[in-house]
Amino acid sequence: MKIKTSRFDRTAFRPEDEPKVSGPDVVFLGRSNVGKSSLINRLLGVKNLARTSARPGRTQSVNFYRVNESWFFVDLPGYGWARVPESVRRSWKPMVEGYLDRRRPRIALALLIVDSRHHATELDLTMKQWLEAKEIGYVVAATKVDKLSASARARVDRSLLEEFGASTVSERPILVSARTDRGLGGLWRNVDTALDAWWDRSGTRHGAG
Repeated sequence: MKIKTSRFDRTAFRPEDEPKVSGPDVVFLGRSNVGKSSLINRLLGVKNLARTSARPGRTQSVNFYRVNESWFFVDLPGYGWARVPESVRRSWKPMVEGYLDRRRPRIALALLIVDSRHHATELDLTMKQWLEAKEIGYVVAATKVDKLSASARARVDRSLLEEFGASTVSERPILVSARTDRGLGGLWRNVDTALDAWWDRSGTRHGAG
C-alpha cells in the first residue's frame, strides 16, 4: 500500500455526521488505552494525525481519516474504562453498534486491537462475537509487543490463538508494535487484500495506490 495522502476528515457523534462520499472503511476497535491512535499514526506515517492521550477513554466519538482520497480509517470509541462517566459508557454501545449496522456494507475490514500484555477481556470476546454475527471480516492485532521479551512474545502468540482462534481474515492474531513497526507489514497485507476484495464486490474502480 502506497500512502499518497492522509488527513483527518471529521468527528461523528450522530449518524448524520458521518461522511457521505464513496469508498470503504477500515475500522479500528478495542479497549481504551490499547494503542489504536498510535497504530493509526504509524500505519499512515503521520505523527499526531490521530490524537493520543495518557488519559484512557478520551476518544468518545467516531473519528474518520481519509486515505488517498478514496477510503477511510475509522477509529471507534474505546471500551471498558471504568473512569469514563456513566453517561459515556451508556452511549458507547449504541454509537458503536449503530455504526457497525449502518455502515456494514462499507466496512472492508475490522481491526480488533488488543494489548499484548493482558489477556482478552469479556468485552474483547464480545466484540469478536459482534463482528462474526454481523459477518464483518476482521483480524486481531495485539499491540505493544516491543515491551515483551522474545519468550514472552511466544507465550502471548499461543495465548491469543487459544483465546481468539483464527479470525475470518487471518489464521492467527498479529503481534504489532507502533514503536518498532513489528507486524505492520502483515497488517497492511490484510488491509490491502480486504480493500481489493471490497472494490471487486462493489464493482467500482479504486484508487488506493
